[in-house]
Amino acid sequence: MTTQYDNQQLLHNIMKRNTLRSILTALWLVPAMSVMAQVATPTHQIEPTFTIPTPNYKVSPYTGLDRQGWIDAAEYLLDGAFTYIRDIDDPMYFPKQFDKTYPNNPGQIPTAKLEGFCRTLFLAAPLLRENPDLTLNGIKVADYYRHQLLNLINPNSPSYIKHRAPNGGPSQILVEFGALAISLSTAKNVLWDPLTQAQKDELAATMLSYGNGPTIGSNWMFFNVFVISFFKEQGYEVNDWRMEDCLKKLLALYRGEGWYNDAPAYDYYSMWAFQMYGPIWAQMYGHFYPEYAAQFMKNQADLIDNYPYMFNAEGRMNMWGRSIPYRFGAVVPLALLGYQDNADINYGWMRRIASSTLLQFLQHPALLEDNVPTLGFYGPFEPAVQIYSCRGSVYWCGKAFLALLLPADNPFWTAKENNGPWDKEFKNNKVYNKFQPATNLLITDYPNVGGSEMRSWCHETVAKDWQKFRSSENYNKLAYHTEFPWMADGKHGEVSMNYATKNGKGQWEVLRLYTFKSFEEGIYRRDAVLETDDKVAYRLADIPLPNGVLRVDKVSVPNPTTIRLGHYTLPKIDGKSFSIENSKKVPEATIIGNGEYKLATVPLYGWDATTVHYPVGLHPVSDQCSLIMSEKAVNGEHIMVTLHLWKKGKKPFSHKELSPVREVKVADDLSSVEIIMADKSVKSIVF
Repeated sequence: MTTQYDNQQLLHNIMKRNTLRSILTALWLVPAMSVMAQVATPTHQIEPTFTIPTPNYKVSPYTGLDRQGWIDAAEYLLDGAFTYIRDIDDPMYFPKQFDKTYPNNPGQIPTAKLEGFCRTLFLAAPLLRENPDLTLNGIKVADYYRHQLLNLINPNSPSYIKHRAPNGGPSQILVEFGALAISLSTAKNVLWDPLTQAQKDELAATMLSYGNGPTIGSNWMFFNVFVISFFKEQGYEVNDWRMEDCLKKLLALYRGEGWYNDAPAYDYYSMWAFQMYGPIWAQMYGHFYPEYAAQFMKNQADLIDNYPYMFNAEGRMNMWGRSIPYRFGAVVPLALLGYQDNADINYGWMRRIASSTLLQFLQHPALLEDNVPTLGFYGPFEPAVQIYSCRGSVYWCGKAFLALLLPADNPFWTAKENNGPWDKEFKNNKVYNKFQPATNLLITDYPNVGGSEMRSWCHETVAKDWQKFRSSENYNKLAYHTEFPWMADGKHGEVSMNYATKNGKGQWEVLRLYTFKSFEEGIYRRDAVLETDDKVAYRLADIPLPNGVLRVDKVSVPNPTTIRLGHYTLPKIDGKSFSIENSKKVPEATIIGNGEYKLATVPLYGWDATTVHYPVGLHPVSDQCSLIMSEKAVNGEHIMVTLHLWKKGKKPFSHKELSPVREVKVADDLSSVEIIMADKSVKSIVF
């Protein structure tokens, strides 16, 4: 398996960096930022990457991870968090990363501590269920979490959480209490049963003051449901109306093919929220409302034919949507398919994906900083981080380990790993589209490169996007590819996998206001306009091909301006230089490489120039990346026809690979384009 770093050298650098950072934290963060004054330094550095103690290649021939390996992985992550714990009074409070994240004032510190406590419990609760005597960093894990649980109701503790005020609205505390209720349900005998009745009553009163109260009409409603369900099961008086109302509204957000609409986006929240919470609630508390439980399980079954195809041939996940620092939390619904009584499910493929995605990050040298997962995709990457996150937020990834709720004899654990359709069903030199009519999502699998691509929803203005993520690169790209993590937009018009237009303010403005039109005959159609000027309009047609995408687009502008279109980008690998290649037989092609992949742009119609750029500080994998952009001075209406191609490995593109299109015919009035492919098939796009 190829990597994107020289691991040995990077491990050495990271270990030096982490040691130095731990020292510097006390020296300059404390005086510079008062809200960081309570952050401890780790007692020691853990190994920067996870090593499977006892690989099991008999049941897991690709990853070596079996159920015990998952337990070891959860313990590895939790061990890093516990290096901040010297005694049971220490909070799960970690060094801040990026100014945009919280806490930004002392009043936010208790909530950040609550996140660290409740979210690391997603790791601890399944482990305590397996081993109630677990000890990390000399601390009995069960004793620690019970003590911290009681601190929530101790007015003399810095971690004390007040009851929700009578007129108080939904808050982050509701979110964390929802997570806490799941963990209490998971390891009830360890976390809840040992408490005194008075302690139970006070904790119930505090948590129910939030769970019984108002919520937000999104996945947040599950937090009310779990708080209410847990305490109802323990015999407490609860707001039954609130629970049933939330359950009805949650189910009403289901659109089909495994996807829920999270008011208003489609992203991983469908999976690490709805498709995790729904099935777990159905298993734990479905007896309260059997009809709703049955519907959650039916909706879960729908994802089988779609969601697994979003992962690449090696089972790795795509960088797509908000909260991407939660990373492998995205695989939990694949594991929870173990709740389905369906012999047709390929559990070996589900576990192959889930385990591969775990290792995609746990064995990446940039994942941890100060023993804690970074806010980013692999390493720290601010453009992928939202303002609602603190450092402890990353442990939402621990949801993946709720797979350990499944017993050892569940088929998810016992089936032999396999690659599903990538083994035999998918054929080289073919492309496979999975269009989902209920959501207009398009998943495309490319056997030649072993990658998967997603086209999805985005229609959000920057002006109304107060949290600045739904209008951002997390959603606004033309497509997202497992092999090419997205590059952030640059201040000087650097753009990848999107159009940028020089707007009336002289700024480069990317597309984000898309309207889906159709998917027919292998052509994905969308329209888009600029936020600052809706008279600047694009009519877009994406045609996935075995080695890339053919774009046939029409742009209309009221005044002279310049447009750009960027390809995907390549990170720098092992410090090696990027390559620029030429093709004698296809001289118009611009080709770049990084030793692992090659990208090519072939401008077939309409462009003035195609150039190579080397943006700095915009890529999630390396500081510098390589980018191909096409540019055109436009006025009125124009047709742009472009090939964006890719290739894995060091071999050059062949003439055949660069020439899937034989001829482009554009109508004189620009109303249509006819594409004659190399195999003589015809693609017609009518505008």
